[in-house]
Amino acid sequence: MNFLLATLNPIAFRLGPSEVRWYGVIIASAVILAIVLAIFEGKKIGIDEDTIYDMVLWALPISIISARLYYVVFEWSYYSQHLSEIYRIWDGGIAIYGGLIGAMITVIVFCQRRHLSAWLLFDLAAPVVLLAQSIGRWGNFVNQEAHGGKTTLEALQNLHLPEFIINQMNIDGTYYQPTFLYESLWSLIGFFILISLRHRLHLFKRGEILFTYLIWYSFGRFFIEGMRTDSLMLFSTIRVSQLLSLVIFVGSISWLLLRRYWEPQNQWYLDGQ
Repeated sequence: MNFLLATLNPIAFRLGPSEVRWYGVIIASAVILAIVLAIFEGKKIGIDEDTIYDMVLWALPISIISARLYYVVFEWSYYSQHLSEIYRIWDGGIAIYGGLIGAMITVIVFCQRRHLSAWLLFDLAAPVVLLAQSIGRWGNFVNQEAHGGKTTLEALQNLHLPEFIINQMNIDGTYYQPTFLYESLWSLIGFFILISLRHRLHLFKRGEILFTYLIWYSFGRFFIEGMRTDSLMLFSTIRVSQLLSLVIFVGSISWLLLRRYWEPQNQWYLDGQ
């Protein structure tokens, strides 16, 4: 079983001169699964399949572009000297928060043009986006990125991790904390919580599944980000994702409570379209 002790090859397979990386395969698989689950849920709340496809066709490419631009902006000291590398997203370097911002703006515009409820579409998408994030972190695992600080083999073994994870956390002879795994598990737990609660009668009003997702993810991300060694920095001292997580966490709780108080007439999620 020596193959389990080898570092994983980031290249999944080759098509002629082109390389297909595991990073892209994992992200694509996560997106496809999220779309399938969204379609299944959409049938229950009156959102047809074509609407979901149309939304994804706009939101997905824009979210990828915005995720990359977000990353490049905060790493401009490097990319200003390497302009030809800006588009090379297959080498890593996209930011989830940047993707979420781009996707949310796209969905709002899409819903305005289609005369749909953006809150309802956000609620539909939130759990499956969380699942996609959970799966997508394994792309970071293959690339040996998004890890934490230095640790020891004994410390990793004490976490009862599979051998292939421990081995992949050995980078140039040094072991690192698998923060990709912590975030993946946190997101996966959040996904199961949301899908187990969203069909409970009179629990979520429109928009509240979205806020619950933002509260859950930002809370976990705040602490996990503090463990990472590759954080995007603001003024060289502030971790951008930690700051944004704090703002999102406080803002989402406040907005959720204010909407419940000031707009009690809002429709329930299960009322559908």
